[in-house]
Amino acid sequence: MTLYYLKLALISIRGNPGNTAVMVGAIALGVGVCMSIVTVNYLMAKNPIPHKSDQLFYVQLDNWSPNFPFQSPNELPDQLTWQDAESLMRAKKAYRQTKSARFSVVVQPENPDIRPFQVNVRGNNADFFQMFDTPFLYGSGWPAESEPGGFASDLLVVLSRETNDRLFGGENSVGRDVRLGMAAGDIRPVFRVVGVLDEWQPIPKFYDLTNDPFGNIEDIFIPFDLPYVISAGMERQGNTNCWKPTGAAFRALLGSECIWIQYWVELRNQLERDEFMQFLDAYTTEQKATGRFQRPLNNRLSNVQEWLDNQRVVQPEAKMLLAIAVMFLAVCLLNTIGLLLSKFLGKASEVGVRRALGASRRTLFYQYLIETSLIGVTGGVFGLLLTWFGLAAMLAIFGSEAANLLQLDLTMVAFAIGLAVVSSIAAGLYPTWRACSITPASQLKSQ
Repeated sequence: MTLYYLKLALISIRGNPGNTAVMVGAIALGVGVCMSIVTVNYLMAKNPIPHKSDQLFYVQLDNWSPNFPFQSPNELPDQLTWQDAESLMRAKKAYRQTKSARFSVVVQPENPDIRPFQVNVRGNNADFFQMFDTPFLYGSGWPAESEPGGFASDLLVVLSRETNDRLFGGENSVGRDVRLGMAAGDIRPVFRVVGVLDEWQPIPKFYDLTNDPFGNIEDIFIPFDLPYVISAGMERQGNTNCWKPTGAAFRALLGSECIWIQYWVELRNQLERDEFMQFLDAYTTEQKATGRFQRPLNNRLSNVQEWLDNQRVVQPEAKMLLAIAVMFLAVCLLNTIGLLLSKFLGKASEVGVRRALGASRRTLFYQYLIETSLIGVTGGVFGLLLTWFGLAAMLAIFGSEAANLLQLDLTMVAFAIGLAVVSSIAAGLYPTWRACSITPASQLKSQ
């Protein structure tokens, strides 16, 4: 019977193409506008590592001024100082841990036909790759035994897939050399490639929300040890906040109270979390005895989702736009309800005759819902096209920096079709009910 009702629906749609086109257009416009905003909000709020987001924790310590908080009313600093990050790394109290910061440096390709170019560098520790489940195309991360590095050790590096394509044409570059930065006498230090990442782009880029949370991952990853950073003359990127004066030299920064390093730990269960929090409190209490950490004890561990909420990755403006888009869809559906009501009530005589011949209300209700669903699917397809044009328009306005937020995946495609069908069925429930409630006798008398 379903196929028969589909045939009747197609006949009905072809019988009044103008009315159908207006309904399809209304649904498509509502879905297109709504899905453009929903897609951005979905990617902003998406859990970037759902299978272990409750095991990864961002560490915050309150080393700020005793006279005022980092942010009102009593928000903790969003990064750590070098000395605190180093102390936590040496203690090794977590199952896995990494300190992390962003730098930039110039790459000198082996191929003389390729000009030197600037890249973004992520300084991190060996656990970084296992903690965040980074996929590898070739090789792997560096061994933990190589930390700390030093000039006596090999200088190691992991490349992103895009950088490997640019430098080595996509070949397996493990064991090959990359020259980074500028040393005295224009002698660039040589780094040995130990791994090449496969496609990996967490959205949001949760491991570092201070440097464009929706931007691309870094081009190169190196061990975050001073010999590596200093040897290549890398420049720091990202936020650096200080509450008291410090020297301009890099060495002065290392001993200061300036915050500029992100710190993550992996804790597998509640017991490990409780033990690590006790360690943080004991460490802070110990530092208080030396004159540091003059604010009340206030340490925090935030899992991935808590950290995204804390940093307000989904901006209030985006939520407001989402509410407006939903209301716009509702207006489009109200117009569709009016059109469907006019169409179905226009079939009153047909409904009366079919009821008199024995058709049940349930059968008629099912038939008209199929017609409504067909209109909804068609509107959803055109709505997807409008969504694509809407995202392309926003990309043209905001540029490549927003590219990772302005893309449709299969989840959003399925959601768009589902939204169109559900919306059209919801819009068709009342008109269908009214049509099926017609008294057969009244229509037969009028004929």
